[in-house]
Amino acid sequence: MTAELHTLTGAYALDAVSDVDRAGFEHHLGECAACRQEVAELRATGARLAVADAVDPPPSLKLLVLADVARTRQLPPKVPVVRRLSRAKTWQVRFALFGAAAAAVVAVAVGLQTTTAPPGPADSVLAAPDASAIQGVGRGNATLVVSRGRNQAVLLASGLPDLDAAHAYQVWLIGPDGAHSAGLMQPESPGRMRPMLADLPAGVDRIGITVEPAGGSPGPTTPAVARIDLA
Repeated sequence: MTAELHTLTGAYALDAVSDVDRAGFEHHLGECAACRQEVAELRATGARLAVADAVDPPPSLKLLVLADVARTRQLPPKVPVVRRLSRAKTWQVRFALFGAAAAAVVAVAVGLQTTTAPPGPADSVLAAPDASAIQGVGRGNATLVVSRGRNQAVLLASGLPDLDAAHAYQVWLIGPDGAHSAGLMQPESPGRMRPMLADLPAGVDRIGITVEPAGGSPGPTTPAVARIDLA
Protein backbone atom coordinates (compact mmCIF):
# COMPACT_ATOMS: atom_id res chain seq x y z
CA MET A 1 0.00 0.00 0.00
CA THR A 2 2.80 2.43 0.90
CA ALA A 3 4.61 1.87 -2.40
CA GLU A 4 1.37 2.54 -4.27
CA LEU A 5 0.75 5.76 -2.34
CA HIS A 6 4.12 7.12 -3.46
CA THR A 7 2.78 7.30 -7.02
CA LEU A 8 -0.06 9.68 -6.11
CA THR A 9 2.05 12.80 -5.54
CA GLY A 10 1.29 14.30 -8.96
CA ALA A 11 -2.42 13.49 -8.91
CA TYR A 12 -2.73 14.81 -5.34
CA ALA A 13 -0.98 18.07 -6.26
CA LEU A 14 -3.56 18.56 -9.04
CA ASP A 15 -6.47 17.59 -6.75
CA ALA A 16 -7.21 14.68 -9.09
CA VAL A 17 -7.75 11.94 -6.52
CA SER A 18 -10.90 10.51 -5.00
CA ASP A 19 -11.93 11.33 -1.43
CA VAL A 20 -10.85 7.86 -0.31
CA ASP A 21 -7.42 8.15 -1.95
CA ARG A 22 -7.01 11.70 -0.62
CA ALA A 23 -7.63 10.60 2.95
CA GLY A 24 -5.18 7.72 2.64
CA PHE A 25 -2.54 9.86 0.94
CA GLU A 26 -2.80 12.67 3.46
CA HIS A 27 -2.22 10.15 6.23
CA HIS A 28 0.78 8.89 4.23
CA LEU A 29 2.12 12.47 3.89
CA GLY A 30 2.34 12.70 7.66
CA GLU A 31 4.83 9.82 7.59
CA CYS A 32 6.73 10.40 4.32
CA ALA A 33 9.03 13.44 4.07
CA ALA A 34 9.95 12.64 0.43
CA CYS A 35 6.32 12.79 -0.72
CA ARG A 36 5.71 15.99 1.25
CA GLN A 37 8.63 17.65 -0.48
CA GLU A 38 7.57 16.43 -3.93
CA VAL A 39 4.00 17.66 -3.47
CA ALA A 40 5.24 21.05 -2.29
CA GLU A 41 7.59 21.37 -5.29
CA LEU A 42 4.86 20.42 -7.78
CA ARG A 43 2.42 22.92 -6.27
CA ALA A 44 5.03 25.69 -6.21
CA THR A 45 5.91 25.06 -9.85
CA GLY A 46 2.27 25.17 -10.87
CA ALA A 47 1.71 28.41 -8.97
CA ARG A 48 4.73 30.09 -10.58
CA LEU A 49 3.60 29.04 -14.06
CA ALA A 50 0.09 30.32 -13.40
CA VAL A 51 1.22 33.85 -12.55
CA ALA A 52 4.29 34.12 -14.77
CA ASP A 53 2.47 35.80 -17.65
CA ALA A 54 -0.77 36.90 -16.00
CA VAL A 55 -2.48 39.83 -17.71
CA ASP A 56 -5.66 41.74 -16.97
CA PRO A 57 -8.50 40.72 -19.31
CA PRO A 58 -9.93 43.40 -21.61
CA PRO A 59 -13.20 44.98 -20.43
CA SER A 60 -15.02 43.44 -23.40
CA LEU A 61 -14.29 39.88 -22.24
CA LYS A 62 -17.01 39.82 -19.57
CA LEU A 63 -19.83 40.65 -21.99
CA LEU A 64 -18.48 38.22 -24.59
CA VAL A 65 -18.43 35.42 -22.03
CA LEU A 66 -21.91 36.27 -20.75
CA ALA A 67 -23.23 36.36 -24.30
CA ASP A 68 -21.69 32.96 -25.07
CA VAL A 69 -23.11 31.52 -21.84
CA ALA A 70 -26.56 32.74 -22.80
CA ARG A 71 -26.47 30.99 -26.15
CA THR A 72 -24.47 27.86 -25.33
CA ARG A 73 -26.23 24.68 -24.25
CA GLN A 74 -24.95 23.53 -20.89
CA LEU A 75 -23.96 19.86 -20.65
CA PRO A 76 -24.13 17.78 -17.47
CA PRO A 77 -20.81 17.36 -15.67
CA LYS A 78 -18.74 14.32 -16.49
CA VAL A 79 -17.88 12.12 -13.53
CA PRO A 80 -14.10 11.63 -13.50
CA VAL A 81 -12.75 8.12 -13.21
CA VAL A 82 -9.69 8.06 -10.95
CA ARG A 83 -7.44 5.02 -11.24
CA ARG A 84 -4.53 4.12 -9.03
CA LEU A 85 -1.25 4.23 -10.92
CA SER A 86 1.41 1.59 -10.77
CA ARG A 87 4.96 2.53 -9.78
CA ALA A 88 6.04 1.98 -13.41
CA LYS A 89 3.87 4.92 -14.49
CA THR A 90 5.00 7.36 -11.81
CA TRP A 91 7.44 9.18 -14.10
CA GLN A 92 4.89 9.20 -16.92
CA VAL A 93 2.60 11.18 -14.64
CA ARG A 94 5.38 13.58 -13.70
CA PHE A 95 6.38 14.16 -17.31
CA ALA A 96 2.71 14.72 -18.17
CA LEU A 97 2.44 17.31 -15.40
CA PHE A 98 5.39 19.28 -16.67
CA GLY A 99 4.16 18.87 -20.26
CA ALA A 100 0.79 20.31 -19.25
CA ALA A 101 2.54 23.16 -17.47
CA ALA A 102 4.57 23.95 -20.60
CA ALA A 103 1.40 23.90 -22.67
CA ALA A 104 -0.20 26.31 -20.21
CA VAL A 105 2.69 28.73 -20.70
CA VAL A 106 2.19 28.60 -24.47
CA ALA A 107 -1.55 29.20 -24.04
CA VAL A 108 -0.89 32.18 -21.78
CA ALA A 109 1.54 33.59 -24.34
CA VAL A 110 -1.05 33.26 -27.10
CA GLY A 111 -3.69 34.81 -24.86
CA LEU A 112 -1.33 37.67 -24.09
CA GLN A 113 -0.94 38.42 -27.78
CA THR A 114 -4.71 38.35 -28.23
CA THR A 115 -5.67 40.47 -25.26
CA THR A 116 -3.02 43.09 -25.95
CA ALA A 117 -4.10 43.57 -29.57
CA PRO A 118 -5.30 47.11 -30.33
CA PRO A 119 -9.01 47.42 -29.50
CA GLY A 120 -11.39 47.76 -32.46
CA PRO A 121 -14.65 49.71 -32.77
CA ALA A 122 -16.68 46.73 -31.54
CA ASP A 123 -14.58 46.53 -28.36
CA SER A 124 -15.51 50.09 -27.42
CA VAL A 125 -19.20 49.14 -27.53
CA LEU A 126 -18.67 45.93 -25.58
CA ALA A 127 -16.73 47.86 -22.94
CA ALA A 128 -19.20 50.75 -22.69
CA PRO A 129 -20.51 51.34 -19.13
CA ASP A 130 -24.13 51.09 -20.30
CA ALA A 131 -23.65 48.01 -22.50
CA SER A 132 -26.33 45.35 -22.11
CA ALA A 133 -26.91 42.02 -23.88
CA ILE A 134 -30.25 41.04 -25.43
CA GLN A 135 -30.93 37.46 -26.50
CA GLY A 136 -32.67 36.88 -29.83
CA VAL A 137 -35.29 34.36 -30.89
CA GLY A 138 -35.48 32.14 -33.95
CA ARG A 139 -32.93 29.84 -35.55
CA GLY A 140 -29.39 29.70 -34.27
CA ASN A 141 -28.20 31.89 -31.41
CA ALA A 142 -28.14 35.66 -31.77
CA THR A 143 -27.20 38.17 -29.07
CA LEU A 144 -27.13 41.94 -29.42
CA VAL A 145 -24.87 43.98 -27.14
CA VAL A 146 -26.33 47.49 -27.06
CA SER A 147 -24.86 50.80 -25.92
CA ARG A 148 -27.54 53.49 -26.06
CA GLY A 149 -25.00 56.07 -24.96
CA ARG A 150 -22.98 55.40 -28.10
CA ASN A 151 -26.04 54.66 -30.28
CA GLN A 152 -24.31 51.50 -31.44
CA ALA A 153 -24.67 47.75 -31.08
CA VAL A 154 -22.62 44.61 -31.72
CA LEU A 155 -24.38 41.54 -33.10
CA LEU A 156 -23.01 38.12 -32.08
CA ALA A 157 -24.43 35.10 -33.89
CA SER A 158 -23.70 31.39 -34.05
CA GLY A 159 -25.48 28.19 -35.00
CA LEU A 160 -27.19 29.64 -38.07
CA PRO A 161 -27.77 27.15 -40.91
CA ASP A 162 -24.97 27.03 -43.46
CA LEU A 163 -25.62 28.85 -46.73
CA ASP A 164 -24.32 28.21 -50.24
CA ALA A 165 -22.05 30.69 -52.01
CA ALA A 166 -25.02 32.39 -53.69
CA HIS A 167 -26.61 33.52 -50.40
CA ALA A 168 -25.67 35.46 -47.27
CA TYR A 169 -27.21 36.59 -44.01
CA GLN A 170 -28.28 40.24 -44.07
CA VAL A 171 -29.03 42.26 -40.93
CA TRP A 172 -31.88 44.76 -40.80
CA LEU A 173 -32.56 47.67 -38.45
CA ILE A 174 -36.34 47.82 -38.14
CA GLY A 175 -38.47 50.68 -36.85
CA PRO A 176 -41.66 52.64 -37.61
CA ASP A 177 -40.26 53.79 -40.96
CA GLY A 178 -39.43 50.27 -42.16
CA ALA A 179 -36.32 48.10 -42.45
CA HIS A 180 -32.88 49.44 -43.31
CA SER A 181 -29.87 47.28 -44.05
CA ALA A 182 -27.05 47.18 -41.53
CA GLY A 183 -24.94 45.01 -43.84
CA LEU A 184 -24.06 41.40 -44.50
CA MET A 185 -22.74 39.05 -41.85
CA GLN A 186 -19.38 37.40 -42.48
CA PRO A 187 -18.40 33.90 -41.29
CA GLU A 188 -15.65 33.87 -38.67
CA SER A 189 -15.33 30.12 -38.06
CA PRO A 190 -17.51 27.03 -38.65
CA GLY A 191 -20.87 27.70 -37.00
CA ARG A 192 -20.00 31.23 -35.88
CA MET A 193 -20.33 34.66 -37.51
CA ARG A 194 -17.92 37.56 -37.09
CA PRO A 195 -19.12 40.15 -34.53
CA MET A 196 -20.92 42.88 -36.46
CA LEU A 197 -20.89 46.53 -35.39
CA ALA A 198 -23.87 48.67 -36.40
CA ASP A 199 -25.08 52.18 -35.69
CA LEU A 200 -28.37 52.19 -33.81
CA PRO A 201 -30.50 55.20 -34.79
CA ALA A 202 -33.31 56.39 -32.55
CA GLY A 203 -36.58 54.64 -33.30
CA VAL A 204 -35.09 51.22 -34.12
CA ASP A 205 -37.02 48.72 -32.01
CA ARG A 206 -35.86 45.37 -33.40
CA ILE A 207 -33.15 43.65 -35.42
CA GLY A 208 -33.87 41.03 -38.06
CA ILE A 209 -31.61 38.56 -39.89
CA THR A 210 -32.75 37.24 -43.28
CA VAL A 211 -31.28 35.09 -46.04
CA GLU A 212 -30.57 37.21 -49.12
CA PRO A 213 -28.56 36.94 -52.36
CA ALA A 214 -24.79 37.07 -51.78
CA GLY A 215 -24.61 40.73 -52.76
CA GLY A 216 -27.42 41.78 -50.45
CA SER A 217 -30.91 43.17 -51.10
CA PRO A 218 -32.38 46.70 -50.82
CA GLY A 219 -35.09 45.26 -48.59
CA PRO A 220 -35.89 41.95 -46.89
CA THR A 221 -37.06 39.30 -49.37
CA THR A 222 -37.46 36.34 -47.00
CA PRO A 223 -38.87 35.83 -43.48
CA ALA A 224 -36.41 36.54 -40.68
CA VAL A 225 -34.46 33.54 -39.46
CA ALA A 226 -33.73 35.37 -36.19
CA ARG A 227 -35.10 38.46 -34.48
CA ILE A 228 -34.01 40.58 -31.54
CA ASP A 229 -36.53 42.91 -29.88
CA LEU A 230 -35.07 46.04 -28.34
CA ALA A 231 -38.22 47.38 -26.69
